[in-house]
Amino acid sequence: MIILPADDRDASPHTGFTRDHWEAVADGLLAAAWRWATPGSALLDLPGRPSASGARSDGLEGYARTFLAAAFRVAGGGDPRGWLERYAAGLTAGTRTPGRDDLESWPVIGDHFVRRGQPMVESASVALGLRLTRPWLWDQLDDDTRDRASEWLRGALNHVPAPNNWYLFPFTVAGFLESVGRGDADTARVRDRALELLEAWYVGGGWYSDGDGRAFDHYNGWALHLYPVLDAHLAGESTVHGPRLADHLDGFGSLFGADGAPIHFGRSLTYRFGAASAVGLGAVTGHTPLSPGTSRRILSGALRYFLDRGAVDDNGLLSLGWHGPHEPTLQFYSGPASPYWASKAFVCLLAGADHPLWTSREEPAPVEKADRVKALAPGLLVQTTSADGIARLHNHGSDHVRPDAGEAASEEDPLYGRFSYSTRTGPTALRNVADNHVGVVVAGTRSVRRRIHPLGHGGDGAWGWAASWHRPVFASGPPFLPGLRIESVTVAFGHSELRVHRVVAAPAGARVEQTGWAAGAELVSTLVPLHGWTDTDEVRAPQGTAFAEWVTVPRLSAPVQGTAIFAAVASLSTEPVRVTADTTATADTLDAHWPDGAHTRITFGPIAVTHTS
Repeated sequence: MIILPADDRDASPHTGFTRDHWEAVADGLLAAAWRWATPGSALLDLPGRPSASGARSDGLEGYARTFLAAAFRVAGGGDPRGWLERYAAGLTAGTRTPGRDDLESWPVIGDHFVRRGQPMVESASVALGLRLTRPWLWDQLDDDTRDRASEWLRGALNHVPAPNNWYLFPFTVAGFLESVGRGDADTARVRDRALELLEAWYVGGGWYSDGDGRAFDHYNGWALHLYPVLDAHLAGESTVHGPRLADHLDGFGSLFGADGAPIHFGRSLTYRFGAASAVGLGAVTGHTPLSPGTSRRILSGALRYFLDRGAVDDNGLLSLGWHGPHEPTLQFYSGPASPYWASKAFVCLLAGADHPLWTSREEPAPVEKADRVKALAPGLLVQTTSADGIARLHNHGSDHVRPDAGEAASEEDPLYGRFSYSTRTGPTALRNVADNHVGVVVAGTRSVRRRIHPLGHGGDGAWGWAASWHRPVFASGPPFLPGLRIESVTVAFGHSELRVHRVVAAPAGARVEQTGWAAGAELVSTLVPLHGWTDTDEVRAPQGTAFAEWVTVPRLSAPVQGTAIFAAVASLSTEPVRVTADTTATADTLDAHWPDGAHTRITFGPIAVTHTS
């Protein structure tokens, strides 16, 4: 159990949390995790089902990810609990005979695609922890231990990473080795390669794709920004990555609800408050458009959100899930220690007690200040409403489909394939009805949305839009139908989203379906048909979401053949919101005239969107 200081509502009127609370959480999580250490302190074998990488790799993960929390805690505020003594002992024991099947030895680092490559991920946390705590840990080790540790870390330099953010793991290892005078041609090579790839993945506006293709999610903050920006900060260097972090935070700061929740979108969501790490990094390095009081509001809001909702179990450990345990949130690589990548949020402790991040009074988060719609570079659209404190993300650009993968799909990916996500709703589980989805039903089989092709986006203020197209593909039956495609536009304003879809080349006998938000208790989801829809009903998702055990989803449907346009207004709020409009449509244009006199026109091929009031 984590023992917290009393709330300080003078310094932190929104969350009550101060720097003392962050240190107390770090110490509490570390104390609980260390109860499960091996006698030599090399592995932290936390209880739970093993990951696909096996129990020994999971034990290293427990050591490495908690070490990262300890390193931020010690580097920023000292070591009153003596954490580094334990990690020094574990480093000595773990690197004595790597690969041996005994009680303490660490697994060796291998190629991602040949052997279980998870130790490469953990090598970055070990290296970064050693770099942050060098005067107190590394510099106090004997020469033999330093040599063995360096040799183990070098395994990350000479093996192939996964084709995504993993290239920043050898980059981080190399940065540490160079910082202690152990750099060479290998360290220079992997650093150059990582930075080269990072440039290729940059799409502007502070956003990187997580590898080739279109994977945009929380990895932007806790990996693609964190490693290069922190590396430059520790080296005292100025690079392009700092200003890019500031650009990223301009929109990303709006992806947290008034309750502190981050957007529930993308993979590895069990890292929970780690989603706020980029906000802390921006405050520490100065690369942020957010004021210190706003930064702390977002950081502490995210931390408190999960602490208040059962993320820490009865053993004092972070569970595998979102609030508490939740299987659909997880990936195959998730193991008992995986949630401790949340440790990255403790980067904020590198700001000392006299830093403005901690001395400034908390200010409202962006979602609390005003309603805002902002288009983001990857084809994402963020929409916030201050009255209910909900942040929504409309996805017209991120699909997490490998560039070498075809259009066919064995099944959908709920964490990327839906059109909209929020800070208060999940996606529904894989074999339940899909929320926020548009698809075609052919011979009783529903299509899924896999590869997303952006068509444009715009807006920063009271309204904005984003558009994309996708080829409906089928998990059973024919993988796709020739010529069939769906072009989609979301126009966001206030609490509402105008959702317009043009179905092209639908076969005879097909139906088109659209679903709305999967809202649990205390939320209202509405889906109002405007054009083309003929039937309305509500469907159940008995497996619920990460937010609610059981939900219902509004649904619209209609027969479709050839090319046709369909329009509806969706909304998610704490109070009923029912907006309607008079619409007219041609084969490639839809006009919506709103009760307040506003007019929206959407033209397909090419996409053009106007909204006048």
